[in-house]
Amino acid sequence: MEQLLHYVWKHRLYDRAGLSTTDGREVEVIDPGLHNTDAGPDFFNAKVKIGGTLWVGNVEIHDRASDWTAHGHHTDAAYDSVVLHVVACADATTADSRGRRVTQMVMGVPPYVADNYRELLATDTYPPCYRIIPALPPMTVTSWLAALQAERLEQKTGAISRRAAMRAGSWEEAYFVTLARNYGFGINGDAFEAWAMNVPLQAAAHHRDDPFQVEALFMGQAGLLGDGTDGRGRGKGTAADAYLARLQAEYAYLARKFSLRPIDRTLWRFMRLRPQNFPHIRISQMATLYHEGRTGLSQLLECRSADDVRQLLATRVSPYWETHYTFGAESARNPKRLSGQSLNLLAINTAIPMLFAYGRHTMDESLCERAFELLDSLKPENNAIIRTWRECGINARTAADSQALIQLKHAYCDRRDCLRCRFGYEYLKKAKAHT
Repeated sequence: MEQLLHYVWKHRLYDRAGLSTTDGREVEVIDPGLHNTDAGPDFFNAKVKIGGTLWVGNVEIHDRASDWTAHGHHTDAAYDSVVLHVVACADATTADSRGRRVTQMVMGVPPYVADNYRELLATDTYPPCYRIIPALPPMTVTSWLAALQAERLEQKTGAISRRAAMRAGSWEEAYFVTLARNYGFGINGDAFEAWAMNVPLQAAAHHRDDPFQVEALFMGQAGLLGDGTDGRGRGKGTAADAYLARLQAEYAYLARKFSLRPIDRTLWRFMRLRPQNFPHIRISQMATLYHEGRTGLSQLLECRSADDVRQLLATRVSPYWETHYTFGAESARNPKRLSGQSLNLLAINTAIPMLFAYGRHTMDESLCERAFELLDSLKPENNAIIRTWRECGINARTAADSQALIQLKHAYCDRRDCLRCRFGYEYLKKAKAHT
């Protein structure tokens, strides 16, 4: 209820006629103030007329007036600037840390808003606001998608910055880790990130000219050489696999030379995974990319178009993996190149966020602008999330739109955070017409 009270106050959904303090003075809200999500009063710099006098200060909102004391505001000087205490139930009087009485006003949540908020929270249909989507003004949809797109890039920027910090400030290594994570294509993303964090790139650089040594180092650090099983604990007749034996011997040498230890191979997932996405295949592709010197940040920064990014990241497996998906089990020959769809996903989830994040880090606005331009130039993703929004009436035209809709689902719909969503606001505001 308190969260809903915040929302009603912020968006002025209350009945504006007849507002008054608990001691009978008329209240007119000129400006509800800036919503504060950190410590301190709930709204900063509000402007309210109380009994004809204009007050500029902060506003605190509670379900019950007694929460003021229960939360310790009566002893906290940070709340001495509160000019109005808004409550649903005035069950107590309140005072600040100097003993001065705090003006209080009772504000209710309109019944239709409360009813439809409960409806949004209770419905099992995704998205819960599907009924109003077709009637939303195009400008509302466009502006919200633009904000969500920026929000998603900011979120990814934070993740990349944290990786750089974990790699002693190296943005080159942060790019490698980010690229590796997205080679997991969702299911093995965490495992690929753990693997990439465990790859000593400075050591690997000494052997970059030898693709076999690079693959031995990469496979070994992934824990996939082990005891001759396929990475899922099932033997595949690998005892006679000469290539595996060579990799094991080479990794043993490199492990001694650089004091290496592999990650736990049980991190890798194989269930419901297409063979093309097996870690062995993706790591061999990464090894080829690394050997050819195409995992460097400088190469990415030279990319000016989506085609440039796709050409940079296009790769293949080593000869052994053209006829294998796991060790010891031969299959029909297949170069196992990345598909166009996979290359687009790597551009969307790796290259573009990296350009944006590095642009922010170096204060190079041209890189940030290029990131947005690349998103607008790519076709939208085609997944269950995007198809659902299309059925509701929102058709993603570019990758920028699809990224925004993915952000909307994960950051708002899945969390039932309708009070922060602009579509949710439209649902609550116009709920009378739908009840």
